[in-house]
Amino acid sequence: MAVTTGMVKELRERTGAGIKECKDTLTQTDGDMDQAIAILREKGLARADKKQSRVANEGRVAIYEHPGSKLVAIVEVNCETDFVARTDDFISLSRELALHVAAANPRYVTVDEVPAAEIEESGTAAEKFYEEHVLLAQPFVKNPSVTIQEKIKEGIAKLGENIVVRRFARFEVGS
Repeated sequence: MAVTTGMVKELRERTGAGIKECKDTLTQTDGDMDQAIAILREKGLARADKKQSRVANEGRVAIYEHPGSKLVAIVEVNCETDFVARTDDFISLSRELALHVAAANPRYVTVDEVPAAEIEESGTAAEKFYEEHVLLAQPFVKNPSVTIQEKIKEGIAKLGENIVVRRFARFEVGS
């Protein structure tokens, strides 16, 4: 199948990959858009893993206020440069993370923060406990087939910088 510029443009818009990479991947998959997206996502996530060791000292604080003003979530999301922190994609990711914190009410950012005694006291398996209480292990409320960690990795792949959730706070009236 011949790869058209329209197909390359669509793949580029959907993945954020470069023009040449989109064209090459579409050629490799004989124009199969879904397969091309899967390949680019896999490549992007591999690149994202490499970037996670880089220092992220810039970023933004995102706030989600639930209608009625009885619930608010605040999330500090960091990246490597202020340039990326000002992009629409980074702002959108930060807002989605704040919304998730408001909805899912996590207690910890990472698995490493959870005291072992707390898991034992809960009487549930560690994996189940993490899924319920650790932000990065939770399924994303808007798309439960993706964890927050995977959502962040997608952001890293798209934006080309390390992204880290430093901390969050959630306030609810009466709790």
